[in-house]
Amino acid sequence: MRETGIIHLVGAGPGDPDLLTLRAARLIARADVIVHDGLVSDEILDFARPDAERISVAKRRAHHSMAQDEINALLVREARAGRMVVRLKGGDPLVFGRGGEEAEAARAAGVAVEIVPGISAANGAAAAAQIALTHRDASSAVSFVAGQCKGLAEQDWAGLAGKGRTLVIYMGVKTAPQIAEKLMADGLAPDMPIAIIENATRSAMRVLRGPLAALPDLVERERVVSPALIVIGEVTAREDATLANLVQETAQ
Repeated sequence: MRETGIIHLVGAGPGDPDLLTLRAARLIARADVIVHDGLVSDEILDFARPDAERISVAKRRAHHSMAQDEINALLVREARAGRMVVRLKGGDPLVFGRGGEEAEAARAAGVAVEIVPGISAANGAAAAAQIALTHRDASSAVSFVAGQCKGLAEQDWAGLAGKGRTLVIYMGVKTAPQIAEKLMADGLAPDMPIAIIENATRSAMRVLRGPLAALPDLVERERVVSPALIVIGEVTAREDATLANLVQETAQ
């Protein structure tokens, strides 16, 4: 039997189609309509049936092709029409993906909803860059924050970054100067190692490293663009330290 009257909130993972879950790939292949974010690649959308309707609701800084209330109404309307609806999001639907809002809207409208987790952008980017977000010698805690949320200056990030901790910042490219200033004002050392992971898991991926104080200059000089994550903590320097040790051992 076909699943109708259900909205599937599906995580598309960090970008590489090979990192889709089996459940996600199967739902995409069966969907009547796919409502997708701008970060979902054509390679992933190509899993869909040729006759499936694709609706882009891409969001960009200061420009949304469709307001969130309109997206909620679209999902409910299509499900009530008996179509199999897949709402496809980059990363995981419940990590800065507004999946919680869409699930609430579906339930309020009396429409069944399924949430299919995806590999989050943070997990996928860290793995692709070979950065361990936790490490017995460097970090026992990880925090995720949004770098372009309203009232960024008033957000309390104290204690989220520092020795023994890792901070992952989503959507922080445009606000890199404010982020660096905010963290250093909270007492984080200017030489705390950071990494910027751009286009994680994709062919155009770049990993840029430096100290926290140089974060704004690094973003500007290298012309970093979204999608990109900023990882702050000692774990970001461990690959460089490992390579340095190997070079030293080889020289001996």
